[in-house]
Amino acid sequence: MTTRHTVAPKGQGGRGAYRTIGEAIRAASPGDLVVIAPGTWTESLVLDRAVVLTAEHGRGSVVIAAPPGEAAAVTVDGPDCALHNITVWGSDAGLPAVSVSSGAGLVLEECSVEGGRVQVKGPEDEEGGTTAVVLRRCRLEGARLAGLHLAGGVRARLEDTAVTGVDGTGVVLSGTASLDAVRLRLERTTGSGMRLRGRSRLRLTDSVLAGSGRAGLLLEDSTEATAGESRIETAGAAGVHLTGSARAELTDCRIRGAAASGLVVQETARLSASGCSVADAGANGLLVTGSAEADLADCRIDRSAFSAVHLAGTAVGRLADCRVRGGSEHGVHATGEARIELTDCGITDVAMTGVSVLERAVATLTGCRVAGSTAGIGIGSPAGSTVAETTVTGTKEIGVQVAKGAAVSLAGIRISGAGAAGLVVDEGAQATVAGGRVEDCAGSGAVVWTGARPEVTGLHIDRPGKNGVFLAEGAGGTFTAVEVTRAGFPALHVAKGADPVFRHCRIRECAEALGTDEGAEPVLEDCTADGTPLTFGTPAATPANGRPGAGSSASSAARTADDSDEPEEENLEDLLGELHELVGLDRVKQDVGSLVKLMQTVRRREEAGLPAPPLSRHLVFAGNPGTGKTTVARLYGRLLKALGLLRRGHLIEVDRTALVGEYVGHTGPKTTAAFTRALGGVLFIDEAYSLAPAFAGNDFGTEAVATLVKLMEDHRDDVVVIAAGYPGDMHRFIGSNPGLASRFGRTLLFEDYEPGELVSIVEFQAGRHRYELTPTARTELFSLFQTMPRGEGFGNGRSARQIFQEMTERQAQRVAELTAPTAEQLISLEAHDLPHPATR
Repeated sequence: MTTRHTVAPKGQGGRGAYRTIGEAIRAASPGDLVVIAPGTWTESLVLDRAVVLTAEHGRGSVVIAAPPGEAAAVTVDGPDCALHNITVWGSDAGLPAVSVSSGAGLVLEECSVEGGRVQVKGPEDEEGGTTAVVLRRCRLEGARLAGLHLAGGVRARLEDTAVTGVDGTGVVLSGTASLDAVRLRLERTTGSGMRLRGRSRLRLTDSVLAGSGRAGLLLEDSTEATAGESRIETAGAAGVHLTGSARAELTDCRIRGAAASGLVVQETARLSASGCSVADAGANGLLVTGSAEADLADCRIDRSAFSAVHLAGTAVGRLADCRVRGGSEHGVHATGEARIELTDCGITDVAMTGVSVLERAVATLTGCRVAGSTAGIGIGSPAGSTVAETTVTGTKEIGVQVAKGAAVSLAGIRISGAGAAGLVVDEGAQATVAGGRVEDCAGSGAVVWTGARPEVTGLHIDRPGKNGVFLAEGAGGTFTAVEVTRAGFPALHVAKGADPVFRHCRIRECAEALGTDEGAEPVLEDCTADGTPLTFGTPAATPANGRPGAGSSASSAARTADDSDEPEEENLEDLLGELHELVGLDRVKQDVGSLVKLMQTVRRREEAGLPAPPLSRHLVFAGNPGTGKTTVARLYGRLLKALGLLRRGHLIEVDRTALVGEYVGHTGPKTTAAFTRALGGVLFIDEAYSLAPAFAGNDFGTEAVATLVKLMEDHRDDVVVIAAGYPGDMHRFIGSNPGLASRFGRTLLFEDYEPGELVSIVEFQAGRHRYELTPTARTELFSLFQTMPRGEGFGNGRSARQIFQEMTERQAQRVAELTAPTAEQLISLEAHDLPHPATR
């Protein structure tokens, strides 16, 4: 039979009431009830028998405060003890406020513990029994080191309990402790939210771990945890961190806003996750290292600051039906000797490569989708990866790249809408391709680089912007039943020394079927172009759509003009006169005149057998658009031809797109081809600063610059290079490579045209086309140029020519309304033919 013991201050509680809680406990028998009147009771209680302490007037009315210097307010030494609706204050936040000894048992219900932790100690060995603790609808707050510490053979359950404001770890499990937590809310800890050590066990359900200073959930040693329908938010380090040989199983959990990686699995730990999401991680979404393993099914990883999934060491990752979206680096990145298996996974909108495999890692992709990344799939490991029935769409650069020395097997892959080449097999790489499609790529469908010899069967390449299949020097391989349709360049391009074998290949509706360089050795067996047999050494079949070809070989694009295309001899004085007739450009005319005189002297010294002084003919033209840079460059080449310092004096105008390739190893040959066309004349590089962007990184423009520097040295007497662009940007360009400053010794500054000079340009255009400006039109035109904004869209001479064109169009509309216009009316450009300033 249960006996009720009342505790109340003197004068309250009636006859028989105890004046202290300790007195009531000592008088109680096992199973008795101690009812406590409202107030703060400064006592250090020891519960050594099965008693229940309860607040007479409900939660918050009774406070048990530890006396100064005492270790705990409540110490439990007996089984089946309970506290209901009571607040416990500890004397020191770093010490236990409630301490449960080994073998004891405690239920806390509707209680608060403040200023100290709840510490539960169980037996050290399995035979020592267990210590049982239950907390229901409790709040633990303001402790230091730990809010709840379960050590040894403890069996604990938390229901609807909050742990908050801990200067340390929220909940610590060690030894063989086990905890079943349901609807736990753990917030604001300076250390980890929950930490498991030893062989402890955790089951977490419908809970929230938020605002931890370190890991949200940390598992060490041989611990195990299961978590379902729980959230881990804004952890100061990893969201969930497994190390040692720990095991964790997560189901329908949400990990968001971790300052480090969302999920970390290290050493020999094992993680299994199903239906989970990881978002906004400050590092990786999933990081697996050492020999750890991670299995994820139906999970999402969004917006990671590093690679969404990163594997290193000998780690193993298996992802099925998972989604990766957004992220500042790779979607999946495998290094070391790691193994990654992706099945029916989707990767979209990552900043770098969708799937990157490096060192000796191995990837197996089946039924996956990669979209919107910079590159689709990059295989850089020789260990042998496999990609099957996988789609790569909308990449900014290469769809699939097999890097130097790497090995991969591709089966049924589809590459669509790549911003550069669809498939690139780099130098010495090993690749087998069985079936699949490459569609709508801006570059070539498939690129095979030097020393690579892939085996390609049944691949369909449709609408490539360049070649269907491009083979670089010394490349080879076997291409069986490959189809190329609607290629913008020759469907098959074979460079010098390349010896591919094409069997049963079909070319349809292409600009040209086959392009070869001198020394190419392709073998064609049963190949056709629009139904006509295709053979090497004879002209390629005319495409059925009658579109003109792009040249029978790539070498034709780089070939310089022959002697029959030599320009006629021109008189030096006539050319100088042509220069001085140009509108404006007084400073440029003076500089060019000085250069001509200097070169005349050089030429005469050479003819007299005297050594020529050191002279760099290469120039920088710095000026805004439309200031005549191209016109002067063309004249400069003709002047040098007249001086006998250039063979031909012709001008080859290029920009970044003509020099920089779209994949590794393409830039050097492309730059060389453009340079070769300019031999004997002038290579004019417009917007040259774009070859050295301010934030270059791995930009291929730096390779173009290095190639140019070497070619300028190798052909210093047979070419002139003029680099042109905005004045401010050209200084950065010259400083981007040490060899540029020594080769470009002189800069010509092209100043913006004055209003009167722009009027002269319009008058010059009018004279060429037999128009005349009326005096009023000339005056109004001058005013228009005076007030015209000279911002980014201002084109100097180009703007003047555009205005002339607009004036002729307006004049034509005006004259068309006249019944019988006179000859004077037909040639006159009047003031109201000028465009209104608001339309500019």
